[in-house]
Amino acid sequence: MLVTCLFWLFVAVDTAVGLKKIKSLDQPFNSHNNELISVIVAAKNEEEQIKASLLSQFAQTYKNIEWIVVNDRSTDQTGEIITELLLVEPRLQVIHIDELPSGWLGKNHALYKGFQEAKGEWLLFTDGDILYDKHAFKKAISYANQNEVDHLSVMPNITGNGFWLQAFISFFLFGFNYFKRPWVTNSANSKQSVSIGAFNLVKREAYVSIGTHKSLAMRPDDDLQLALRIKKAGFRQHLAEALNFVEVIWYNNLSEAIRGLEKNTFAGLHYRLSMVLFAIGGIFISQILPFWLLLFGTAAIRLYSLVAIVLIFITYYLVLKKETKFPLLTFAAFPITASLFLYTIIRATILTYIQGGIYWRGTFYSLNDLKKGNKND
Repeated sequence: MLVTCLFWLFVAVDTAVGLKKIKSLDQPFNSHNNELISVIVAAKNEEEQIKASLLSQFAQTYKNIEWIVVNDRSTDQTGEIITELLLVEPRLQVIHIDELPSGWLGKNHALYKGFQEAKGEWLLFTDGDILYDKHAFKKAISYANQNEVDHLSVMPNITGNGFWLQAFISFFLFGFNYFKRPWVTNSANSKQSVSIGAFNLVKREAYVSIGTHKSLAMRPDDDLQLALRIKKAGFRQHLAEALNFVEVIWYNNLSEAIRGLEKNTFAGLHYRLSMVLFAIGGIFISQILPFWLLLFGTAAIRLYSLVAIVLIFITYYLVLKKETKFPLLTFAAFPITASLFLYTIIRATILTYIQGGIYWRGTFYSLNDLKKGNKND
């Protein structure tokens, strides 16, 4: 347990220092920015949220924008809703996709088709369920220009209904931070990269240089891979906090969140069982075992366990304070949500093998094809 305590001491200090390096979009903006932004939205079966999302974008105070919304084989009313909005916004273009070519994931193909119609110097890749404050685009383009970055991603305000969903999302963000250390991406001297799929503002030059989404065709974690390749190509990248400007309902309930992570949990571990076992062992030892030993260990072990839990709590608090609006009370469920996340990893791995691949938005993708896409890194 001493090693665990030292590990969490490093993580807590690293997080406290690192999160201060992530700036907020909520800063004075330069009103002279006027580059054309091409907003590219991939939408499949988004009838519940696509209208509200697009109307929040049409209300932007930044005016030099075009929208390319790609209806990716929707089986609900998404296509009709998007088409009706042509009457509201003349800068909107709509693309309807009826068939998915082989060798592509649906979302990646849709974003690529949208790019082919885009004219902007800046490309904003986003989803069909994101809500925007009216100043979001102006703040983002100003931030990108003032900080001379080629790729800007932001941390949105992730909303969730109910205590257990909020606790699960909070644990996910906690783990994402200590594992990915997202603040490091803002350093030009670091090879570390990170991005979040809800919002990726990319210079056309940088996007084209990494081969567009054609180079990410079979990657479920396309957002992370986009950032990785842009950083490797030598372009400058930043992550910013945007809790007051970008909002997303990640999942509607806990069971939906667990199912939703099927597509990219195993992908994030590079489809390698060794990585799965390492992740399971690491999470259990560092984040679940201290709570067990606090109850059942010797006096010395209990003391070490208590210290580890306090350091975990400090890290958790720092992450929630910076990246969410969820209550700190969600930490009370920490050992349970950690166990649920282990279950999510195990479930995703087993299902991927049993099914021979993944189902994502109604389409099946074979594990062999996914592994081929992984080898293209």
